[in-house]
Amino acid sequence: MKKDLLSIQDLTKDDIYSLIDRAIELKKRGRSAERTLEGYVLGLMFDKASTRTRVSLESAMLKLGGSAIFLSKSDTQMSRDETVADTARVLSRYLDALAIRTYSHESVEEMARYADIPVINALTDLYHPCQVLSDLMTVKEKKGSIEGLKIAWIGDGNNVANSWIKAADVLGFNLSVASPPGYSPLSKALEGSGQNVRVMEDPMEAARDADVLNTDVWTSMGQEEQRLQRRHDFKGFQVNGTMVGICRPDVIVMHCLPAHRGEEITSQVLEGPNSVVFDQAENKLYIHQAILEGLILR
Repeated sequence: MKKDLLSIQDLTKDDIYSLIDRAIELKKRGRSAERTLEGYVLGLMFDKASTRTRVSLESAMLKLGGSAIFLSKSDTQMSRDETVADTARVLSRYLDALAIRTYSHESVEEMARYADIPVINALTDLYHPCQVLSDLMTVKEKKGSIEGLKIAWIGDGNNVANSWIKAADVLGFNLSVASPPGYSPLSKALEGSGQNVRVMEDPMEAARDADVLNTDVWTSMGQEEQRLQRRHDFKGFQVNGTMVGICRPDVIVMHCLPAHRGEEITSQVLEGPNSVVFDQAENKLYIHQAILEGLILR
């Protein structure tokens, strides 16, 4: 694997499948998994609130025998204008890997440029690669294979949608993304995509005959003042029983959480027989274990 994981584009097809296979193996082993990262330290530098990403990364490191140190940006000298470059060079002498959850993707790229240790994108406004890797693990578990599937993304063309697009570019599965006008994925995320990636404005067309139906909140962190407008603009994009009904009978429904029940997804679907949402959340632990091993022990 490459030194850093900033985007799905940093991985080859073989890399992705190797991570998924290792994550599934670690899940099966549970507490009996070998402590492969004993003596190693992971730094977590988070500017954005987190439940699943923070806890799963810390737990992943601890369960493999390592340690984790949490840093909010306000607790570091970066809050007093120390440069990213200087911070990266210093942290490289203390840590064995650094996971960053922040707004600007460029700041994560700059940290990786100057750091001598692996840098992991734990979410930026542009990409959320670890989330989609755990989602792909879930698809592999539930469907047996990712190849040949139709995966539908319904809703905001956000960082998770962008990472799904990059995953489709690498793995070649069929991806349909449906977003309201003005909310489509960024053109940067679509650069290099082939005919297997379709972007449209009709959510029912995107969902029809889907093997995997995926969504996320309409209003992400930092967009709270837009919530009323977004609720208006996203009418018709709710994942509900009607939409599930036009998918394949064995469709799995995914949501990376947290969910705004009654907005982008109904409680009936989230808690229904097609939902794999909480398995999906659990799998973040195991894919993070596989990622940390792959980067630190490369």
